[in-house]
Amino acid sequence: MKGGLQGMMKQIQKMQAEMEKVQNELGNKVVSEESGGGMVKATANGKKEIISIEIDDEVLKSGDKEMIEDLVVAAVNKVLESAGKMAEEEMGSITQGMIPPGMNIPGF
Repeated sequence: MKGGLQGMMKQIQKMQAEMEKVQNELGNKVVSEESGGGMVKATANGKKEIISIEIDDEVLKSGDKEMIEDLVVAAVNKVLESAGKMAEEEMGSITQGMIPPGMNIPGF
């Protein structure tokens, strides 16, 4: 029994080290999303940090502040969702097979 517990602890330590590595790498991976047919483009990294927002000159010329704000919000929400999915997929590749199905552990 003792050997099994030690083996499990080593697996957990290995998984934690891999998760830290992936979390660090997520800062270098980026995704972009658009709203308004490309009038606004938001880019974020895998840590859900907004890197840039690009607004088409024609949209700015319109002077429609409310529309611009709505397009920025839509693009940011889309890119944060995509960044979250990317992070989940990356982290899921590490925890696959380690956590029993249906067992929801926060942070995994």
